[in-house]
Amino acid sequence: MPPSADAPRRDPQRPDAPRPAATPDGLLVVDKPQDWTSHDVVARSRRLCGTRKVGHAGTLDPMATGVLVLGVGRATKLLTFLVGADKDYTATVRLGQDTLTDDAEGEVTTAAGATDLDRAALDAAVADLTGAIDQVPSAVSAVKVQGERSYHRVRAGEEVDLPARPVRVDRFEVLDVRPTRVADLPVVDVDVAVTVSSGTYVRALARDLGAALGTGGHLTALRRTRVGGYGLDVAHPLADLEARQGAPMPVLPLAEAARAGFLARSLEAAEARALGYGQRIASAAPGRSVPVAAFAPDGSLVAMLDESSSTARSLVVFAPARP
Repeated sequence: MPPSADAPRRDPQRPDAPRPAATPDGLLVVDKPQDWTSHDVVARSRRLCGTRKVGHAGTLDPMATGVLVLGVGRATKLLTFLVGADKDYTATVRLGQDTLTDDAEGEVTTAAGATDLDRAALDAAVADLTGAIDQVPSAVSAVKVQGERSYHRVRAGEEVDLPARPVRVDRFEVLDVRPTRVADLPVVDVDVAVTVSSGTYVRALARDLGAALGTGGHLTALRRTRVGGYGLDVAHPLADLEARQGAPMPVLPLAEAARAGFLARSLEAAEARALGYGQRIASAAPGRSVPVAAFAPDGSLVAMLDESSSTARSLVVFAPARP
């Protein structure tokens, strides 16, 4: 006899564990644990969600914790538009040491120490790193140099000279300043909160802050607290997701996720049909520079729109979910 419809399904890779229940299309916001790569979290989430169609909207370094936005099913189409969202972080900058990676995972390259740090000088250096700035990415980063990731070249012993690029630091706030010692070296730990544009390296901010103060600097802690419209308030610790024992994952449904992360436009039925056929419609606000989520009269997500000109074109269309 076939198993009962109510019997728990089993994961063939883990015969003693229930197979995951079907996960609807949407965004799964994870509070990434320390020492996990973003790829590790995606791989685990594919198993938890029971689908390989899971992707992420921007990596976090293994040392970092916090908000990692995953797309499940059709919501993977939203990830392209989330990669460019601004982000909030809290971090700890250690002044007095430089490291190869600009964070605590790299070997110390200089150790000048930091004593008698002048708070006015610290505030002035922070102010100089706020606003529109040109930032040289960390050498141990995913930036490509002649087709190869910069971190691969550095770890192979090459010296990498990356060009500066424009980024935006909307907030760089000092929360606490704590003199301490590492072995016999006096250093200063500075807790900060930042809001930055996509492509900004917080560890490069730590490096540049130390350089401006003549002490050297690197990150010892980093926590991402927001990506676009998604914060820690909707993030789930990975351990909590593991503990759900095959129950559906707590995704933000597709339409709800789009409303939380993007400008929204309500469509007439005829406009929704036109977009579904690949046709253009009139822009609601010509000249918009950001993508717009367009919703049918029933509240379902129809498309992401480019309204930069007088007619809106679909950047991506969301076909109805299969039954």
